[in-house]
Amino acid sequence: MKAIIVTPGTPNSARLEEIPDPSIDDVPYGRGVLVKILRVGLDGTDKEINAGQYGTTPEGSDYLVLGHESFGVVREVGPSVTELAPGDHVVARVRRAGSSLYDRIDMPDFTTDATYFEHGISRVHGFLTEFYVEEPRYLIKIPQSLKEVGVLLEPTSVVEKGISQAYEVQRRLKVWQPGRAAVLGAGTIGVLATMALRNRGLEVVTAGLQEPPYLNSELVEAIGARYVSTERTPLPRIAETFGQFDIVFEATGFSPLIFEALCVLLGKNGVMVLSSVTGGSRRVEVASDALNLDFVLGNKAMVGTVNANREHFEAGVRDLAIAEAEYPGWLRRLLTHPVHGLDQWEKAFELLGAPGVIKVFVEVAG
Repeated sequence: MKAIIVTPGTPNSARLEEIPDPSIDDVPYGRGVLVKILRVGLDGTDKEINAGQYGTTPEGSDYLVLGHESFGVVREVGPSVTELAPGDHVVARVRRAGSSLYDRIDMPDFTTDATYFEHGISRVHGFLTEFYVEEPRYLIKIPQSLKEVGVLLEPTSVVEKGISQAYEVQRRLKVWQPGRAAVLGAGTIGVLATMALRNRGLEVVTAGLQEPPYLNSELVEAIGARYVSTERTPLPRIAETFGQFDIVFEATGFSPLIFEALCVLLGKNGVMVLSSVTGGSRRVEVASDALNLDFVLGNKAMVGTVNANREHFEAGVRDLAIAEAEYPGWLRRLLTHPVHGLDQWEKAFELLGAPGVIKVFVEVAG
């Protein structure tokens, strides 16, 4: 079968090649599920792996199949599989279990292992191919009503994990009734975070760099949130205009902004969620004493989110279903740039980060 593969550590090594077909017999005890890939979403991670910045091949392989945002349909199941049937639409979890305590209780996203296993990123092949085989525990069933937008579930799961952690942290307060949230960044994660927070009844202000109107700002405001441009309205002025926030969800990819947001946007007893995975060597001067004092006296907290587990994927299904019911057609507007066929992968990579792009995805099969 065809696949887009890379040689990790070698810049610009992505290529289309034939690789062996998988078999449900690859999973022991009759627990294999053969999935035909329909769509694969792309993001900056895929571009960075192709740039040679990171990525690890599976044991015994000299290449890595790219792609971690999957959507497919079950074609065949092993004799011991009862959870799924041919014709079911599914999304695969990205992180696979290692050996730590958290891996053993099905929370591999919290692994304490020095190495980790992620489809299309580290030690497990990804989904920019035609078929894959997986165990049922790593597959999330997608209802028919969401099959046109199911490829958005993986990034949504990252949002769900961050919000879930914020609520878990706030159990310390016994009673917590968040009313207002700020989302920093209006890309895919930022728009999905806006959706999830609106679904929970919060007033949301979403800040992006670009001045409105444009598609991202229209999507934010279409679900009852407020959009502001940080080009025109810097963070201190956002705080002056709207006050401070119970939750700040960061999705900018620009780490220096985090420290400014901590100082001016996050209210007392507030939680900041970081979702950007940033490389590079940016530095910023911080008023560390003032920041420390503000966090201590204000009972503030900060957590990070990446690579979700099953509960967060399932929460993502619920939020996508709510959005589809409340705002019909809204989710499909996020799927801005389809690319048809694995042989068009270079076009897909060129689109990543281009103006007007929210989500690039490859239509592997119809």
